[in-house]
Amino acid sequence: MENRAHTPGRLPKSDVSAGVGLAGLLGLFGWILFCRNFPLIADWFALDLPRERLSGPYAALAAMLFTAGPMAIWSLLVDRVHRRPSTGIDWSLKRPVSSVIETSVVKIAGLWATWAGIAALYMLCRWYWNGQYLFSMEVLKTAAIPLFVLSVPYVIWLDRYMVDPRDHAWHFGAMLIGREAWEAHEVKKHWRAWIIKAFFGAFMISILPPGFQTVVQADLPAIIANPIELGMLLITLLFVIDVQIGTVGYLVTMRPLDAHIRSGNPLLGGWLAALICYPPFVWGVIGNGDVLSYEQNVANWGHWFDGNTALLWIWAGWLVFLTAVYAWATVAFGIRFSNLTYRGVLTNGPYRYTRHPAYLSKNLFWWCSVMPFLVTSGSPVDAIRNTFFLLCVNAIYFWRAKTEEAHLLAEDPKYREYHAWMGENGLITSRFTRIARAIGAKRGPAALAEPAE
Repeated sequence: MENRAHTPGRLPKSDVSAGVGLAGLLGLFGWILFCRNFPLIADWFALDLPRERLSGPYAALAAMLFTAGPMAIWSLLVDRVHRRPSTGIDWSLKRPVSSVIETSVVKIAGLWATWAGIAALYMLCRWYWNGQYLFSMEVLKTAAIPLFVLSVPYVIWLDRYMVDPRDHAWHFGAMLIGREAWEAHEVKKHWRAWIIKAFFGAFMISILPPGFQTVVQADLPAIIANPIELGMLLITLLFVIDVQIGTVGYLVTMRPLDAHIRSGNPLLGGWLAALICYPPFVWGVIGNGDVLSYEQNVANWGHWFDGNTALLWIWAGWLVFLTAVYAWATVAFGIRFSNLTYRGVLTNGPYRYTRHPAYLSKNLFWWCSVMPFLVTSGSPVDAIRNTFFLLCVNAIYFWRAKTEEAHLLAEDPKYREYHAWMGENGLITSRFTRIARAIGAKRGPAALAEPAE
């Protein structure tokens, strides 16, 4: 069982094995190579198709299949996650359809009403019908009818084996029908999970095409000797990895894969800290927005190191390393990646060294790539403003980290054990803990709260 007691003083075993993300990574690389070499493949097989690389938005969308498929296969055949009690499934039950059909109908009603509500929100919110979101809306409209149809056999099949078929969706359906005993806190859990999927799913789909096109169309011989261009291509590739695996994580939340959302973050502060970092909110707040803009009159790192080839290579390598840590943090989640959710406890990969490797590497990347303290205007006011507002962005991510920890600490004793172990033994986290304790010792007992890094 995932929440069983662990030997004191030892790092708990991760609920996600390293092989899951690696399988998805290999599948993604295989698809990218296929897309880049499609003209040669078309020649070899004498296909009556244009001799062009496959770099369009639907090629980027198809990459999810080559990412999700290997991860699902590894999870089922190697990790055998479908046998875990945390799925809420007992495959020995095999109830007759007649015994679950009434429960399934209530649940399907809840799901269909939820999807109708999400569709209404998409239609009402203007930003979903402009720019990058147009692709998301096209994909979701196409997927809507198959989703509604396939949900019927899927729900009935799963209810035959679920230990308690009356899950969050059932409680919402029962509330709508008004004939069953339903619980408000279960309805809230249902909507928190689906709002997370709807908000972040649409965003992730919208950003699939640009990076994928850049990677597939890249002219390697032309940029291989240029540290700036090669560094940016590798960074783009790493972001493609992050986005592809992250998108799969948001969309493939299936119980047989033990990838279902067990709970969404119930803390208002957690939602505020997370949503402020994503469109449409980020457009007016972070980066080039009007509130916390830290990129006024700045130039990129290549500008400041121009003429020093050795330093350009070193800095490019450092930025690629930071982005690799960020992508690794997503790959480590495998099929379970998503914001604001509890879907098990991850203790391997970069999470072996720090509780928040993605946030730490991302914020360091911004400092090292933007260099907000160096401005083309020469104005010390611009430099001070940029530096101050990037520090504010760092504070937002610290806030996100603390709200995520609060959510997981309340959910799972295994995470509490991981949290405590990292505070004492984590290569990076333990050092932040010692600093916090040293500061707290000078300020008094009330200041001894453990930091997020």
